[in-house]
Amino acid sequence: MDTVRRPSRKIAIVGVLVTLAAGLTGCTNAVAMAPAPSANAAACAAAQVRLPETVDTKFALRNTNAQSTAAWGDPEVALYHCGVAVPTVSDLPCFSLSGVDWIRDDRGDRIVYTTFGRSPAVQVVIDSTKTTNQVVQDVTDAVSTLPKDGHECLDPSDVPN
Repeated sequence: MDTVRRPSRKIAIVGVLVTLAAGLTGCTNAVAMAPAPSANAAACAAAQVRLPETVDTKFALRNTNAQSTAAWGDPEVALYHCGVAVPTVSDLPCFSLSGVDWIRDDRGDRIVYTTFGRSPAVQVVIDSTKTTNQVVQDVTDAVSTLPKDGHECLDPSDVPN
């Protein structure tokens, strides 16, 4: 006579469903994003591993589903893409922060910051109703590892009329 008790089929099915639900719950935290055209650049990977765990002292880094991207906050207050098109000329305001030049493009509640003079380029989009440009300061350390391409911000007085 077999004295070993085997779990009933119902218990086994419930176990599988609980495991599946736990696995799916872990995936729902990922922020859906699309990779930039040059997201596979080695320099993007080098910058990616240096991104901060939090920005603006309170918004935690979240998982994303695309290469060379990052998002902070739930819901997202800042989005990061490495490998965007490298700007060579712009009439938008340009400023230098800890040795990295940034172009600022105000778009209402969203402000788009794009590195200038770095290749590949990085773009950081912040929700200005929920956070500040402190986000740019927080990611600048990581972005400073990207190679310079020779372009830099110019003071308006340096531009010929």
